[in-house]
Amino acid sequence: MYELIGSICAVFQNLADLVWGFPTNLEWYARLPVIGELPLVIILLVGTGIYFTLNLRFVQIKYFRYGLRTLINSQKSEQGISPLAAFLLSTAMRVGPGNILGVTGAVSTGGPGALFWMWISAFFGMATAFVESTLSQIYKDKQGDEYVGGLPCYGRKLLGGAAVVGGALSLLYIVYALLCIPAQGFNTISAMTAITQNITGMELAADSTLVWVFFLLLMGVTTFSIFGGLRRITKITDVLVPIMAVIYVAAVVIMVALNLDRLPWFFYVVVTEAFQPEPIFGGALGLALSQGIKRGLMSNEAGQGTLSMPAAVSHAKHPCDQGIIQAIGVFLDTMVICTLTGFVLIMGQAWLGNGAAAWMEMGRLEKFLFSCAQLLGGGVGYGLATLVISICFGIFAFTCLLGFLSFSEICARQISHNKMFIAVVRLVNLTVLAFGMVTNIAGFDLSALWNLSDFANIVMVCCNLPLLYLGFGQVKKAFANFEGQKEEFNSETFGTPVPVWDECSTASTLHMIKDAQS
Repeated sequence: MYELIGSICAVFQNLADLVWGFPTNLEWYARLPVIGELPLVIILLVGTGIYFTLNLRFVQIKYFRYGLRTLINSQKSEQGISPLAAFLLSTAMRVGPGNILGVTGAVSTGGPGALFWMWISAFFGMATAFVESTLSQIYKDKQGDEYVGGLPCYGRKLLGGAAVVGGALSLLYIVYALLCIPAQGFNTISAMTAITQNITGMELAADSTLVWVFFLLLMGVTTFSIFGGLRRITKITDVLVPIMAVIYVAAVVIMVALNLDRLPWFFYVVVTEAFQPEPIFGGALGLALSQGIKRGLMSNEAGQGTLSMPAAVSHAKHPCDQGIIQAIGVFLDTMVICTLTGFVLIMGQAWLGNGAAAWMEMGRLEKFLFSCAQLLGGGVGYGLATLVISICFGIFAFTCLLGFLSFSEICARQISHNKMFIAVVRLVNLTVLAFGMVTNIAGFDLSALWNLSDFANIVMVCCNLPLLYLGFGQVKKAFANFEGQKEEFNSETFGTPVPVWDECSTASTLHMIKDAQS
């Protein structure tokens, strides 16, 4: 069985390298100065973000404070979920292990300058997130007392309304989730093992009895969660996401505060090595840039369409409200959480000095924890930090896992409401989760599963970006309506049929009449 796991991972590694590297793997293209080091997908992602930013007049800056106020003042809704709950749900998927492992991989491969390019891609990615989330709200549907939508929904309506299109895009997301779920299972087992080792001080074998107990425990908790539907998932993420974010931020801020003298050097090395990386990292601008953008995408997911579904399930006053909120989600993910990880890695200076070669050979989580030791100097402080980071890492992985599972099922319901079909999708999801955990127990490295996610991400980008350009005219119309704020958003004021918003408009009017009569 272990040989089969290795063969499957090797196939996807080759596919991911081929697609992510195109056309840099062509000799004539690779000879071009600077651009020859940049894969086509990197150019498309950044170019799309720049295009949307300019056409929407820097919406991510102009309405940032408005988005924060909307989040703070959001209220529970009987229809769908509140904007805050939708934000926390999308954050549960966006803020995941990639915020630690992805940044570690980017910095250890492309150098400190990779973090700079993560910032750049995130800034323009905020505009891309605004577009796909606004589209999700415009074209959302209603099923019972919940809203559904996202890539399968706006893709179907933009391409003529054929049910087969929506079904194909829903199936695409299910396959995407199936390729990403194993890594989350792997990471959760890794975190549970690290926590146990930190508390007991004993080394746990990868295939020990206790690890198999963790396997059964995680399978049981996950099964209970996904059979409770979206509202049970949001109840879990509403609690876990703020806790994990606050704990992680606090832990890193303490480490930075203890090493404030290194802070100026941090910003200096990030900016200078963005354009001229050190030889140990390959010394190539394109490598730093591509690593920063590639791992930034895996973290904030702007442009993939994968977080368009959490954006659609929210009850919003206007489609652009959720677009702005999801843009803030990209900011939180990359500009805050990923930057904090970068603080630890870069200020730890682990690649400098005699231990550089050993550090480069470590696994990603090991590299991060070693950098913590560099900042804290070992002892009780390091032990406590390791425990806290491991707990945060585990929660990151688990909430991200719940997000994949819940929206995979939503897509399944958009294909068919047949109970047997839904049960099969749930069973397959749980099977690939088990596959990811067994990969860990078998002693494989995370990179084996990371290639599955790399391949899934690029496929989603290639399918989603054309749809964003196709629907951008509708987003601009909605944005003009939003900026005017003179009329409610509905089919009449928008100029395109949006039945769900007509219902919202009618409900709002009836509510105002009742208030006036009382």
